[in-house]
Amino acid sequence: MKANEVMKELEAYADAQTKKTLMTHGAQEPLFGVKIADLKKILKKTKKNHELSLELYKTGNSDAMYLAGLMADETKITESDLDEWVENAYWLYLNEYAVPWVASETSFGFSIGLKWITSEKENTACAGWATLSSYAAVHSDDTLDIKKYSELLDFVEKNIHSSPNRVKRSMNSFVIAIGSFIKELNEKALETAKNVGKVEVILAGTACKTPLATEYINKVINAGKLGKKRSSARC
Repeated sequence: MKANEVMKELEAYADAQTKKTLMTHGAQEPLFGVKIADLKKILKKTKKNHELSLELYKTGNSDAMYLAGLMADETKITESDLDEWVENAYWLYLNEYAVPWVASETSFGFSIGLKWITSEKENTACAGWATLSSYAAVHSDDTLDIKKYSELLDFVEKNIHSSPNRVKRSMNSFVIAIGSFIKELNEKALETAKNVGKVEVILAGTACKTPLATEYINKVINAGKLGKKRSSARC
């Protein structure tokens, strides 16, 4: 499929209620309001397609940008491409999900995540923490820099409550991810979560709440899923 064909199909899947919900959470025009299930119908036709994903992301249409993230080829996309993507990832579906998912599956995912968390731009910093979380979820522990992840837990404990609003949420999710996916750091992540306590994040226009990290990690443990890796960050 070509980009213009994908755009026409996206428009055909437009759903008014989905668009309203997405805009409540931060999406802006242009977008059609396409359900994830319908995006995946298109994805079945395109499969992973590097050039097409780049074209779709450049449209600035939120539905197309999210689809681009699902479609991106992690073996072909470059750090430069992802730096451009994160710069234009203006709301959570893009900067906390689509872009970090792709970044985490690349060979340079860990390093780009570390770079992004130092950004003064809130959305980019969020993407960095989300990338590091997903990187831990899809790579075996013996390939991870456990020492650095441990240091990052220390950083979160010291800085989370003074960080920008959505960065706090991404940091909290990071603690949950490390406590859930890296067995060696499970106890430290639980201790970090305990010391951090409740994280106050303002999510205007939504009923979403920031989960208590200790409770979430313990649910993973009780379900017998501690350290269970994902085959892909994308969903």
